[in-house]
Amino acid sequence: MSKNGLRDPEMDRLIIRVRDLRKTYRVGDIDVHALRGVNLEVGRGEFLAVIGPSGSGKSTLFHILGGLAPPTAGEVNIDGVDLLGLAENERTEMRKRKVGFVFQKYNLLPTLTARDNIAIAQSLAGITEQPEDFGETLKTMGIYNRLDHKPRALSGGEQQRVAIARALVNQPAILLADEPTGNLDTANSDAVLGILRQLNKAKGQTILMITHNPEAAAFADRTVTMRDGRIEHA
Repeated sequence: MSKNGLRDPEMDRLIIRVRDLRKTYRVGDIDVHALRGVNLEVGRGEFLAVIGPSGSGKSTLFHILGGLAPPTAGEVNIDGVDLLGLAENERTEMRKRKVGFVFQKYNLLPTLTARDNIAIAQSLAGITEQPEDFGETLKTMGIYNRLDHKPRALSGGEQQRVAIARALVNQPAILLADEPTGNLDTANSDAVLGILRQLNKAKGQTILMITHNPEAAAFADRTVTMRDGRIEHA
């Protein structure tokens, strides 16, 4: 919604619109400018890769887009929600409803089965029923027959697929993947990236992926490069 409470027609085409986004952290007596006027538009159903060196602002951008951190200034519109000025509880609600996260280290609970890891995310999102096609999604991802195994009995690639399934259980508008293949060998990396690509093409899932790997970025529709808190190439 726009600030006057009316539907912004441009957001029917875009799912993310960022304008002059700035994020400043206070470290002791020093202001650290993590983002220095980022502008970015992402269309619905797009698969976007964000690349750049360490310290370029990629993770800060993702944390703001995912509602994990507030912006200092600028416009951040996520699927019709203006994030600037939201209270922490409002960002939490936005995150539950609109965003799924996939991380490099999987972040699965080791004492729970794959099924229960997914179920916890479902419970936190307040979902009582899974979509009818979720079982087919699990089969497509190759983990349907591995749901009763704990993480230690799964390969790295299987653990990351469970993490992706967990991220998708609340049917998020946006899937944010932060170095999703960083801990995987080439074969498992290609398998996970292939799953992301299939989710994007077959189901229209919007995906933003941070990666240092140009070969991983090649799976995306488009790549943007960040450096020194700005988008250098889009």
